[in-house]
Amino acid sequence: MKSHKDLIVWQKAMSFVEEIYSLSKGFPDEEKYGLTAQLRRASVSIPSNISEGAARHGKK
Repeated sequence: MKSHKDLIVWQKAMSFVEEIYSLSKGFPDEEKYGLTAQLRRASVSIPSNISEGAARHGKK
């Protein structure tokens, strides 16, 4: 494995992040700092955790 970007699970997680950002654009303005921000942070944490785990060179 060259990089975490080669992992299919990371690629799918990035697609998920893009989908969340796209969907949350349609949320009401009053949710801008509530639900929208929370969903976006949570979705970004998925590929972030995958890349962090891949950097440890573990087999899990």
